[in-house]
Amino acid sequence: MRILSRFCRSAITVVVCSILISSCDNPTNDNTQIPKVAEISTDKKAELSLIESNESRLNIYFPVTLSANISHLTDNQQQMLAVLIEASVIMDNLFWKQAFPQDKNAFLSLINDPKVQNFADINYGPWDRLNGDKPFLSDTDEKFLGAQFYPEDMTKAEFDSTDFADKDGLYSMVRRDEEGKLTAISYSTYFSKELKEASLLLTKAANLAEDKSFAAYLNLRAEALLTDNYQPSDYAWMDMKTNPIELVYGPIETYEDKLFGYRAAFESYVLLKDLVWSEKLSKYASYLPELQLGLPVEAEYKAQMPGANADLNAYDVIYYAGHSNAGSKTIAINLPNDEEVQLAKGTRRLQLKNAMQAKFDNILVPISKQLIVPEQRKHITFNAFFANTMFHEVAHGLGIKTVLGSEQTVRQALKEHASALEEGKADILGLYMVQQLLAKGVIDEGMLQDYYVTFMAGIFRSVRFGASSAHGKANMIRFNFFQEYQAFSRNSEGFYLVDMQKMGDAIDALSNKILTLQGDGDYDGVAKLVADKGVIRTQLQQDLDKLTAADIPVDVDFTQGIKVLGL
Repeated sequence: MRILSRFCRSAITVVVCSILISSCDNPTNDNTQIPKVAEISTDKKAELSLIESNESRLNIYFPVTLSANISHLTDNQQQMLAVLIEASVIMDNLFWKQAFPQDKNAFLSLINDPKVQNFADINYGPWDRLNGDKPFLSDTDEKFLGAQFYPEDMTKAEFDSTDFADKDGLYSMVRRDEEGKLTAISYSTYFSKELKEASLLLTKAANLAEDKSFAAYLNLRAEALLTDNYQPSDYAWMDMKTNPIELVYGPIETYEDKLFGYRAAFESYVLLKDLVWSEKLSKYASYLPELQLGLPVEAEYKAQMPGANADLNAYDVIYYAGHSNAGSKTIAINLPNDEEVQLAKGTRRLQLKNAMQAKFDNILVPISKQLIVPEQRKHITFNAFFANTMFHEVAHGLGIKTVLGSEQTVRQALKEHASALEEGKADILGLYMVQQLLAKGVIDEGMLQDYYVTFMAGIFRSVRFGASSAHGKANMIRFNFFQEYQAFSRNSEGFYLVDMQKMGDAIDALSNKILTLQGDGDYDGVAKLVADKGVIRTQLQQDLDKLTAADIPVDVDFTQGIKVLGL
């Protein structure tokens, strides 16, 4: 029997909770999903309120409208955009079910304050995703690390000692069978009703697609939703080169599974390709094999050669859904995550230019005025911010994918720490790439100081995402590592100055450490690194408090959808 949270006990009647107990772990044949509680009558609801200390958190998201000029698209393409957004709403609803045990509308209806309700909507539940997943609503327990992927009464020890099919699978929910034993239920079974609907919409979009390669991808992705076999559609996605409209769709990232980092969360992005900027970026991906050979690590840790035909393009994003829309908003994507596809085809790097510009203008520039020495603020540039973000995504393709002397993937070996370390690797190797390509003259915009100083300001931006975020944790580790190497100094007025020489040394040292930990599959070593350096120390917290006092937003929140686009 599943242990219910205090949230359920206080906010919903005992009658409803008993229904949850009897049905939550016993999916029905027609649609094995997390039970809905939308039918709770209003007289049986208890109002939820904001914990008083969280009042200042309500304004941490800067509102941005995701609009785009779609007048150049054909009637079929515009119709297809509307269908893709409709399909994305399904991904959004499914992610709510993976993240939170109650029906979205029923939960939000318990909150009377519109600002608090909006904050809960942004966070996909009662936990503040940019504040270590701390509860911000009354009568709410701490968030279970396994979200809804596992029974909340399951311990790590029980999981480790139990053998069952698809134990560490990407595309299954772990539940208890009639005897109380752990078992895995595939997404295609557990969420069958919604995924059938999504599959039909992708097929409909494929019929409207004018680009044949995009239509082929949509059809294969539609099939994957029903079979849990996503690899064929990943290969097809990598073969697309000419499509002006882009879709990232399905169960993809594993960040929401903080218990083991095994299970993928549903999400979607609908994007329009920026052909001018994409042309500028196309030259960089071909340098990956050469850059792999030059990594500052022993030869065996860079022997797995990445694919050289990877795609690098810029986009305007017009719709976020599910995991990609929860809390902090992604500004760049590197996919697919399938290691076999990466080795065969490389990856596609998608730079979300309009979302980047919104964060640069409204967050990064104001941060630099508060924390970077005046003489280095001229080095805070959008080109450097765009490039640092872009090369972060490209750098995911560098390094090592499987543990040395083993067929085990790095993700499997490092479990819940894999995501934070991988994000740290991508950040630091992105800077390594900038160093190398500037020296070769391949990058011909700006100077190294632009990239280093903008990167330093970016640490303050990302570390505010909190300890529950893989990106935030990676930034904490890097900040403390850089501090030990004296890559920056802080003056008596609280402004930071980047030391160019020592920053270069710190980049090489941290690159070596991360690549070695990954190649060795050293779970204990990574756990020690996270424990020692994945923390916000007193001085840094004071500086972050300075940003809060200056009313600088932490992230953005999007107004988006079919009506916004005029479809």
